[in-house]
Amino acid sequence: MNNTAENATEAPTTEIPATESGHHAASGHTASPFSFGPERGVLRRPFSDRMLAGVAACLSHFFGVDVTIVRIAFVVLTVVGGAGIPLYLAGLLLIPEEGSDQSIASSLIDSLQSRSR
Repeated sequence: MNNTAENATEAPTTEIPATESGHHAASGHTASPFSFGPERGVLRRPFSDRMLAGVAACLSHFFGVDVTIVRIAFVVLTVVGGAGIPLYLAGLLLIPEEGSDQSIASSLIDSLQSRSR
């Protein structure tokens, strides 16, 4: 009798096996979306899932959240305090496109430095 009462209070635990890179097979995301380990990818603005420049899609892939949530956050930041547009433009300038190693800002700085030589 005593064993069944103890077993009834314990919640069953089921773990999803993780692959070698730390991704869970069922979700496709890393174990913790806010971990800063080597399994975290680099920021790149993807060609897919973009509406304007791909900043929201980039951030949603990086943090493992839905792209709609990031887009809504940009709209809320724009309406409430006006910070959404400057943040989006900063992401556009600082985050390189998929397949590129340089952002718009770094290529602009490189071209200005080469002119001054």
